[in-house]
Amino acid sequence: MQSLAGESVVVIGSGIGGLSTACYLADAGADVRVIEKNEQLGGRASRLEKDGFRFDMGPSWYLMPDVFERFFAEFGRTPSDYYDLEHLDPHYRIFFKDGDRVDVTPDLERTKDVFEEYERGAGEALERYLEKSKENYEVGMEHFVYEDRPRLRDYLDLDVARQARGLSLLGSMQGHVEGYFDHPKLQQIMQYTLVFLGGSPTNTPALYNLMSHVDFNLGVWYPEGGIGAVIDGITDLGRELGVEYETGRPATEIKGRTGGFEVETASGPIPADLVVSNADYAHTEQELLTPERRGYDADYWEDRTYAPSAFLLYLGVEGEVDELAHHTLVLPTDWQDHFDKIFEDPQWPDDPAYYLCVPSETDDTVAPEGHSTLFALVPIAPGLEDTPEIRDEYRDRVLADIAANTGTDLRDRIVLEERFTVSDFANRYNSHDGTALGMAHTLRQTALFRPPHRSKEVDGLYFVGGDTTPGIGMPMCLISGELTADAVLDDHGTARTP
Repeated sequence: MQSLAGESVVVIGSGIGGLSTACYLADAGADVRVIEKNEQLGGRASRLEKDGFRFDMGPSWYLMPDVFERFFAEFGRTPSDYYDLEHLDPHYRIFFKDGDRVDVTPDLERTKDVFEEYERGAGEALERYLEKSKENYEVGMEHFVYEDRPRLRDYLDLDVARQARGLSLLGSMQGHVEGYFDHPKLQQIMQYTLVFLGGSPTNTPALYNLMSHVDFNLGVWYPEGGIGAVIDGITDLGRELGVEYETGRPATEIKGRTGGFEVETASGPIPADLVVSNADYAHTEQELLTPERRGYDADYWEDRTYAPSAFLLYLGVEGEVDELAHHTLVLPTDWQDHFDKIFEDPQWPDDPAYYLCVPSETDDTVAPEGHSTLFALVPIAPGLEDTPEIRDEYRDRVLADIAANTGTDLRDRIVLEERFTVSDFANRYNSHDGTALGMAHTLRQTALFRPPHRSKEVDGLYFVGGDTTPGIGMPMCLISGELTADAVLDDHGTARTP
């Protein structure tokens, strides 16, 4: 087993990826210090607490429980050592804007019956689709997610080719789903998970049909206390392993190389043998490194396809909102126009598709008695102008749309309201153009086409998080931490004395 005993490591940023890397490196014997720009740990998985209401500001879906179980097992723990999980039923509710409503539940037979109501034979088609999705998930996770393959030659191997045979590597999700379902609403149900990958049905590779296995077979869960409880669990694990954390200390420059780094901060430099950046990849390269130490120039970052930003309303309201499930989606019957306004012709969407999260439906600790906690999230293009006037107008549009399409009128019941959108993502998280997630999972930005974990120019500098492999989302960032730690150990680890 490799050891990093005697090595000091500074991790810049405390998102899921940074926290994960810190645990692996501390477990290998390194002295690990995590510094965080903001006032709390968790990166985009921050919490907002005010007047008795508590919100998860970022991720709110607990998916792929197997990934979390594997992570904690690496350290001889289980998730239940830190937080409890509840299987949600329904997994989520969908309101279509023509008046239809669909609940997707843990009972697959019930879901097949719902599909049959829309299209004859769709229930059996769903079963076939999920069989393929499960195959892609199991092969993809074992051979292409948990194993980092950063170079083309890593794929020019007979064993890799054999494992890849049968995976849905080519084509778009739109084309793949159309091979199983004709009804546009069924296609939407199978494609909504693309929001978690920051893509659209036409620009996301068909491989990501594996997300339907995640949704329908592995289930949608809620950690008691919200996603913030997961962050607490991972940071508590880190402390047990010896990780030190410091909030309110943004990095301003990375100087030096292996064995002689200095991470400059507003309150003075921090020396380190090695540095891992969990800050936005583009921000790290363009703002924390001098030009000759950057792996990519500004044109590279401008040429990437970015996942959406978001318009978020965090609302504390009087009374119940029984029409809404814990996770609720509101979808136009034709949502291509919304995607076009994100990826093709960036502008605020006129007829938005959006997501409503109501944790108080499951957890009575997130709102005062007699009240509900919820937030509305509208995916929008990164880089949009978001003046106070635009925010006011769009806030009214979203609340009116919720009332019209879910039967829940919140407008006269709001006792707490906070807004968060493009410029807030850019300012709080240093995210490029205010993207909420980072680089989208297009075909030319998947696997080896994402930026690597090792800096291309600076020995001893590493990257972790959604912009590198395996990509966007809490489970992927958790795995990204393992892959980054593996790279550090491969480069700097020594054999441990038995």
